Amino acid sequence: MSSLQHATPQVPPQQSSLSFTQGFLLGQLSVVILIGCFIKFFIFGDPPSPETTASARALARRDRSRSVSHTSSSSSPHKLNSQRSASHVLRPPPRLTTATILSKTYYNVDSHQQESLDWFNVLIAQTIAQFRNDAHDDDAILESLTGILNGQQKPGFLSDIKVTEISLGEEFPILSNCRVHPVDDGDTNGPEGPRLQARMDVDLSDFITLGVETKIILNYPKPLTAVLPVALAVSVVRFSGTLSISFLPSHSTPASTPSGAPHQPPSITPTTLAFSFLPDYRLDLSVRSLVGSRSRLQDIPKIAQLVESRLHAWIDERCVEPRVQQVVLPSLWPRKRNTRGPGSADDEEAVPKEVMRDVREEARKEVEEERRRDGERREREEGSGGAVDASGFEEGLRWRNRTYENMPGSMPGMMVN
Repeated sequence: MSSLQHATPQVPPQQSSLSFTQGFLLGQLSVVILIGCFIKFFIFGDPPSPETTASARALARRDRSRSVSHTSSSSSPHKLNSQRSASHVLRPPPRLTTATILSKTYYNVDSHQQESLDWFNVLIAQTIAQFRNDAHDDDAILESLTGILNGQQKPGFLSDIKVTEISLGEEFPILSNCRVHPVDDGDTNGPEGPRLQARMDVDLSDFITLGVETKIILNYPKPLTAVLPVALAVSVVRFSGTLSISFLPSHSTPASTPSGAPHQPPSITPTTLAFSFLPDYRLDLSVRSLVGSRSRLQDIPKIAQLVESRLHAWIDERCVEPRVQQVVLPSLWPRKRNTRGPGSADDEEAVPKEVMRDVREEARKEVEEERRRDGERREREEGSGGAVDASGFEEGLRWRNRTYENMPGSMPGMMVN
């Protein structure tokens, strides 16, 4: 009798399941490593030193200004001030050049000592102090900043921005080492030669702070998916640089008229004061941040670097050479309407506002009374069939004469009939 041998079933290999598990664990480990590296080096990474950052930014600005100035000098033509129409009554002034102005003012750009500008610092300090006092008296600066921050340029993922802290500082900028020298840039020079430019060093060490708070809203995949509160406070600790100031004289520009149109007179560009900073300026900021509602992250270095780069870019695009800011200067010719002080002819400024308000109110009542009397007189005329009431007419005439006698500026004894 033969015994039947049953073959034992072979166990299938577990290589596929083990490889899947190993791949899954390896993928999860790589994600954890990437998140840890991101948090360590991007969020909590140490920022570079202020000296290194300032030198790198100054070098980048200097290279950019050189490239822009080279491009403008090679592409733009040399602009000259057009000649104005000569007057037969006013004697034409002698033609002045930069060298003539320097010689008449006894200023030698090579040997003249640098000025301290102490008197100018006092005037600037008084102006800034008055500005700070006015800002504390009303909420105009708070309303202005709130309107600017919540304007059309605000991103859509931010809620309303609320200003939580404003500090205008306590110190004043110090200007020193002022020197004047001619600048030959080719674009703003006139027939008198290179324009004169004053350069002075500016140094401000203060603590000017602006604090805001808002919420970052995530609207994907549905609105208000997540809300992240953010609080930010930016303080200007120190600013130092070189300020350049120059006058751009007025000149006439020929008006472009199409063919067949009447000739248009040339447009006159007003005199402007141009100022800018050299690219080697330094701006030290202190940025404090607080992100989150329950588990909060405080003073994230990358947020500070982002804010500093945006502020430096904002300044570079507006008032760092070769870009300048131009301020139109008002007319300095003495005018009667600008006269202030005792005995001035400007009653609006010489008389207090309360007195002027009472005078206007009294004048308005007199006008209303005159209109009422004229209406009553017309009613009496219509009721009497067109006959003129002599008593009412004489009464109104005497009232008008008395009014004209009491008018400000009327001549003594003058009667208006």
